[in-house]
Amino acid sequence: MENMENHFAYTSAQFDIITHVLTLGVGAQIAGLIYFVLTRKNSAPRYQLSSVLSAVVMVSAALILLNQQINWTSAFTWDGQMWQRSDSTFSNGYRYVNWSIDVPMLLTQLLIVLGITGAKFKKIWLGFTLGGLAMIYTGYVGQYYETTSIPNLLIWGGISSVFMVYICYLVGTTIFRTAHTLPGTTGGLMRNIFWLLIFSWTLYPIAYLVPWFMPTEWGMVLRQVLYTVADITSKVIYGVMLSRVADERSAHEGYLPALESLGWDTESTQIQEQQARHPELQKL
Repeated sequence: MENMENHFAYTSAQFDIITHVLTLGVGAQIAGLIYFVLTRKNSAPRYQLSSVLSAVVMVSAALILLNQQINWTSAFTWDGQMWQRSDSTFSNGYRYVNWSIDVPMLLTQLLIVLGITGAKFKKIWLGFTLGGLAMIYTGYVGQYYETTSIPNLLIWGGISSVFMVYICYLVGTTIFRTAHTLPGTTGGLMRNIFWLLIFSWTLYPIAYLVPWFMPTEWGMVLRQVLYTVADITSKVIYGVMLSRVADERSAHEGYLPALESLGWDTESTQIQEQQARHPELQKL
């Protein structure tokens, strides 16, 4: 994939910003991995798969971003004044490979934490997965045109955006139809997760369109910053927020590890009633 990043020479500052932001991305995913592994058992067993999927997403994203960093540093050589293109080529295509793995998992986590099961789970999951893959692969096709045909870049980007709007609509209706049934503050947290998803996913099409509205060296810097910030917010922060929802739901159900991790009163009448209804949740 001949991305526009390869068509410029970069100052030391421009080159370093991209190198550093990719390093930040790798570090954030590794930190997220450690967090999800260490906190998985704080939530009740039926929610723990969400943390497992978050850990898988962290590994996938960290490997791709590390590859991006290596790919970036090998694609340019320092001539004493500027970073000039070398014999290697930098490609954003690897990000799409990563997203095709991560997006279905991230959306599956949402269903797990919301407690959606059975036929409803299968129906929504299918919409998430097919819509997500269609969004990613049409955007992937569009990237091939960014240095040869901006109209084709925009056409494929428009098609990809239709699928993105569909997924955001599906996520929104799923959350807002369920949030009012959730205990305590978890309904509000789920609504915040929706708005986080809207914010982070909007960064991706903006980055995609940089070759159209800012085809300069600084535009390429902006694109890598946008992609990486979007990856951190839509994966690490999103996963942490879902983990918090899972912990609070577990605590409301009387699950002892969740109660202890949140510092809640395990002797309250409400908690004891929940434990009486779900004695299996008292097991550590």
